[in-house]
Amino acid sequence: MDALTPHGGLWAMMANATPTVIFVLSILAFMSLGCWSIIFVKLFTLTAAKRDTARDYARFQEADTLRAAMHALGQSRQSPAFNVGRMAFEELVRMEQADLDPAEKGHIAMDNIRRVLRQAVSQELAKLSSSLSFLATSANATPFIGLFGTVWGIMNSFHAIGLMQSAALAAVAPGISEALIATAIGLAVAIPAVISYNFFLGYVTAVEGELVNFAGAFLNRIQREVTWTPREAASETPRRRTAEERF
Repeated sequence: MDALTPHGGLWAMMANATPTVIFVLSILAFMSLGCWSIIFVKLFTLTAAKRDTARDYARFQEADTLRAAMHALGQSRQSPAFNVGRMAFEELVRMEQADLDPAEKGHIAMDNIRRVLRQAVSQELAKLSSSLSFLATSANATPFIGLFGTVWGIMNSFHAIGLMQSAALAAVAPGISEALIATAIGLAVAIPAVISYNFFLGYVTAVEGELVNFAGAFLNRIQREVTWTPREAASETPRRRTAEERF
């Protein structure tokens, strides 16, 4: 009964728990540490990515020429928009220097640049989404891991009832309370994980929209300023649907 008193507290109940319950609590503690580490890191990185992408898209649209736009993007080299624009601009320069039939060069260049833009946007989104799967896994798994610890602890409590041949609450209450800690901690890990995962997923979706709009603006600017590209292949701003429909 000492473990149930205010003097016993949470740590006393955990210290008296069975090895299996302690193992479950250790797993939950590890997953909780991982979740909070990811939450703090992503809170800064995704906020900065969203802010920088929106700012650089506006800079790109306001610039007079493509080179001036790339120079403006270069002021923030950590921005996802800069990385997307840099890869596409490098491909444009390579195609401009390529020894190809002038009649086909423009068409080939536009196809290549569209592919590069798709690849660059996918790479940036993959960077931003890294580690979010751990949050999703923790949100789904930790309640069940905690429940396993609870079930195991309650099984031991019922086993103790059989050994003592007594169904008195005082005999089994400490074991049951220790077991219920696992479920409580599992929920304590899962709730922040699921909230932060959905919150960060919204940030990634917002950045994706800005990058898709930036890619469309990049293609349109090439059509306007690069004289050797085909005029009849002018690109519209890509729709945010499937990957094939974006560019």
